This record gives sequence, C-alpha cells and structure tokens, in this order.
Amino acid sequence: MLQQHYDRYTPQDQLVWKVLFDRQTALLHKRACTAFTQGLQRIGFHRNAIPDFAEVSGRLRQYTGWSLVPVAGIVDDATFFALLAEKKFPATTWLRSMQQFDFIAEPDLFHDVFGHVPLLTDAAFANFLQFLGQVARQHPHDAQALQRLRALYWFTVEFGLVLEDGKPRLYGAGLLSSAGEVHHCVHDETTRHAFDLATVLNTGFTEVRFQEQYFVLTNWEQLTESVAELAALLATDWQLKVLE
Repeated sequence: MLQQHYDRYTPQDQLVWKVLFDRQTALLHKRACTAFTQGLQRIGFHRNAIPDFAEVSGRLRQYTGWSLVPVAGIVDDATFFALLAEKKFPATTWLRSMQQFDFIAEPDLFHDVFGHVPLLTDAAFANFLQFLGQVARQHPHDAQALQRLRALYWFTVEFGLVLEDGKPRLYGAGLLSSAGEVHHCVHDETTRHAFDLATVLNTGFTEVRFQEQYFVLTNWEQLTESVAELAALLATDWQLKVLE
C-alpha cells in the first residue's frame, strides 16, 4: 500500500501549499457553499503545513466514517468507485509546482485534499458519494454505465454549484481548488445550467482545459435523487442515449 511519506515534502512544497491555501480561501469567500466553509473549519486545515493523511483520516472517521487512501495518481473508474463505496477517498500524494497554480490536467494533493475533503465531513454529501460508489460497484465491467456515473460525478463532485439564498455557490473540488477555474466559472459569459440528470448524462466533459458549462443544483437533495434515478435506470437495463 502506498504511503504519504510526509518527511519527503520539501520547504518548496510547503510554500506551494501555503500560497495556494491563502489564495483559495480568499477567493472562495462568499463564493463557496456553506458546507465547504464549515467543513474546512471542521477538518482543521491551515496554511502552515501540508495535511498529514493519517491525521486527516482520523478526523474524517469521527465525522462520517471516511478515510483517505494514498495513491500515486489517477486510478481507473472501477477501482475509484469501489473505494468510494467503502468510504475511502483516493488522494494523490504529489503537489503541483509554482508554475501550475492556475490549472493542472491531473489532480494533485491540493485538489484532492483541499478541494474534496472538507465536504467529506458533511454527512449528507458523504452519503451521496458512498451511494454513487455503491451503484458503480454493481456495474464494474459495464463501460457505458461507468461513463454515465463518471459524468454525474464530474458535473457534481468536481464542478458543481448549488443555490444558496438564490445565488450559485461552488461545491465542486475542481472549482474549489483552482483559481483559474473559479474566475472562468463566475464569468458572465460562461454557461451555467439548472441541474438536470438527463442533460448531465449526455454532456461531454474535458480534463485538459476549463469547463465549457456548469450545472447548478436547486438544493442538495438533488444529488441523492439523481443517483437513485440513475441506479434505477441502470438496474432496468434502460439504454441511455449514446454520446455523439
């Protein structure tokens, strides 16, 4: 099993974490959803040190029973969702360089830990994520099912927004961890749709540049409802429209 090897982080790595932490917490003021802001306080992240995975896992277990699993990089969909079903979140141990502040194509520690972990202290969100993993675990060799589950994950967990007091707030980790993506998302000319499962499942997404569109939840209940609806469709062998 991969270890974090905390002692291998250099002073430069610690500086990268500090600069990113300061910039994102300032940028997310009044832009991030309440659950993230509260979760950031619960989990105890601070600017002066890269989080220790063992300590983070200990705190997560107290709140929702989740823990972090160190990984070297991206894992395949079947493995990824299987871990979610077991309340384990795969988090990479490498940290971006100073030259990669605004955009990285492959998730790093700041994305995985700062972006994802605070919401894992929220019981409702953590349960939704486990539910998503449990549904995916029933279709480990079904490429189309996994593709649809990945699309739902992408436009919610990674790049989702939710209405709070009539205003869209960020909750997707790809937004919360990237200043460049935040500025792109809130731009007046960027497309933001009301969340609709059928539309989400038939919308392509990219991992190599900023997103072309985002989806906004009316309320948090839509997350669990969307997984339940998709699970029912997959269980009845309903054929979803193939992406162009």
